[in-house]
Amino acid sequence: MPKTALIVYAHPEPTSLTCQFVSETIQTLEQRGHTVLKSDLYGMGWKAVFDESDFPNRINKDRLEFIQESRNAYTTNQQTQDITKEQQKLLAADIVIFHFPLWWFGMPAILKGWIDRVYAYGFAYGYKDEGNHYRYGDGIFKGKQALLSVMVGGPEKDYAPRGINGPLDELLFPITHGALFFPGFDVLPTHAVYGTGKLEIAVAEKELAAWRYRLDDIFNEPPIPFRRQNSDDYQDGILSDHICSGESGQSIHIDD
Repeated sequence: MPKTALIVYAHPEPTSLTCQFVSETIQTLEQRGHTVLKSDLYGMGWKAVFDESDFPNRINKDRLEFIQESRNAYTTNQQTQDITKEQQKLLAADIVIFHFPLWWFGMPAILKGWIDRVYAYGFAYGYKDEGNHYRYGDGIFKGKQALLSVMVGGPEKDYAPRGINGPLDELLFPITHGALFFPGFDVLPTHAVYGTGKLEIAVAEKELAAWRYRLDDIFNEPPIPFRRQNSDDYQDGILSDHICSGESGQSIHIDD
């Protein structure tokens, strides 16, 4: 059955490996009959700063309260057009694929700014005006998939479990578990390419082929088994005592 994919990507150089992966994604999915929506953040000249200009009709003129103003703008249809357009793409998509280089252990600022501005109160958080009830497995994106495709400049060994940079999955946890699972996405395992700073052409071609192969069955992939908030695993936002007793850290929130 044909699906709709949203490709959100952030790289200023059109010939970069990131953009090569974007092109491969679009071509592969379209060839298989899927609809592809695109958000080229650098090409769009995306405004990355979340500030008072995002709220043309503020409730409080004296003090900028982001939650209050975001809620008002979203619920009264007074958001800026660029934000509304991106929200519509997200609602239309069955899967959202983020392509970006790993810059200083995270996403480029322009992509973080996309999340800051597009994830309005009442939309991606505070869903149905129910505070924190619909989060971590529930929310507006429940039933949709999300995936990070990350180009990493350093060698894979530096991101191994005992590598000096720390495991890549832990570095990206605020994105996968936070920005994606929080509003309800089923998050697929991250697709990473390492050593991109000195990648030979033949190796790059193999990586693109591997990515193309993964896309063939992407809609049937099982997600990362993050524990859902509205299950028996948590009591008032705290992991139940009988689960991973005596342990702490990010890994306890994944049901292996």
